[in-house]
Amino acid sequence: MKRADDFQQRRAHLANLSDEELQARFWEMAEKIVDPLLDLGKKNTTPSIERSVLLRMGFSSLEAKAIVDKTMDRGLMGKGAGHIVYKIAKEKNISVREAGLALSEGKYWDDAIQIFKGGVK
Repeated sequence: MKRADDFQQRRAHLANLSDEELQARFWEMAEKIVDPLLDLGKKNTTPSIERSVLLRMGFSSLEAKAIVDKTMDRGLMGKGAGHIVYKIAKEKNISVREAGLALSEGKYWDDAIQIFKGGVK
């Protein structure tokens, strides 16, 4: 079975676009593909997923569990535990490791709540 060569027909709607217009169209299409995935990630995270993210950030399973438990206790699960660690690190100008350890010990949670207040940031 041979596939018909219909490339010229399929590209007809793009043929008259400039390089800049093609690039803009590419990024527009890429956003359409990625946006639903980001939305799923924001709305459907679990403690297991968040612990996995933290493990990949270099935290031990016990440290990750403590951070995730405290994230859930404060209703910030939808923000992502790793995201919270990263934002605190940037806010306090400390390493991600230092921020995560501090959060696991109960520090900086008022700051985290303030940073993510109303889901604006």
